[in-house]
Parts: sequence; C-alpha cells; structure tokens
Amino acid sequence: MIEIVGAKGEIENIDQFLKDVDNFGKSHKIVISVLNADMIYGKNHLISAVNHAVRSIDQKTNTTNTLGMEILLYASGERQLKNAIPKMGVKKGKTNVAFVFTKGKMSDRIIDELLSQLNFIRKDAVLKGNIDTLKKFGIRKKEIDTISKDKLGNLILEKVAKVDIIK
Repeated sequence: MIEIVGAKGEIENIDQFLKDVDNFGKSHKIVISVLNADMIYGKNHLISAVNHAVRSIDQKTNTTNTLGMEILLYASGERQLKNAIPKMGVKKGKTNVAFVFTKGKMSDRIIDELLSQLNFIRKDAVLKGNIDTLKKFGIRKKEIDTISKDKLGNLILEKVAKVDIIK
C-alpha cells in the first residue's frame, strides 16, 4: 500500500526532522520517505518511484540500504545519492514536502498525527508540479515543447524509469 501526502511547514533542523519522521515510522511499523515537494510532478511520479524501488529491492539490484533511500533515488531520476539528495531532499526553512508512506497499515489518523507532531499542514496541491518543476528537474525546454500538456508528467516518469538503465 502506498499513501502520498503533500504538506507545508517549516524545518529548523533537517537532521532532527528526519530523525523524528524515522522514529514515528518505526513506532507505527511503516516506512516514511520525505521528499522536496517542489521537485515532484504529481502523485504518479512518486508511485512510479516507489514501484521501481520496491522492485529493485525484491530483485536485489538496489543501490541503497533502505527502501526510503531507494525511493528518493528513483524519484530524483539520478543514479547516485550524492546527486539525488540535494535534488530531492527536504530543505531547511519554510518548505513544501511530500510524505510517502509504504510498507505498513496506514490511516488518516496516523497521517494527521505525524503532521501534527511535525507542525505541518496537509496541502496535497504542493505535489501538482508545473513546467518550472520540469525545468528544475533538468528537462530541457525543447523536450517540454514536443509533448502535449496532458502528457508532460511522462517526461518525469521517463527519468524515473531511466534510473534502472543507468544504475
């Protein structure tokens, strides 16, 4: 089961924030990945990243040691964590984040509890993405111009799938 939630809030200390998320996940027996929502182009982007990450772990072709980091790697469209983390990792200050919940039993109560604990407000609209998101992701204007608006998300999905090839 995959649950994806967009949220707005403020991160004062990235290490502590990630530790709090990890501890919350462990206490509820779920895996929670947290990503920079400003680099997300819709929920399909993250669903694809999760599916690729799970498959790579199942087939023992994973690059990282955890499902959460493997999701981040695929979501970034990058082969190496040293490039993926600056691109998709959460940022200090007022920020938009994507929470990806996997490997466990989820409920709205658990999501609300996490958001409350972190002082974040649910705002799924931060996951929508736009042409600026595509450009920040490294997709050139020439590529964007060759596709109809309703298919722009496919450009990101190609980057996610390409990680398997460049691994």
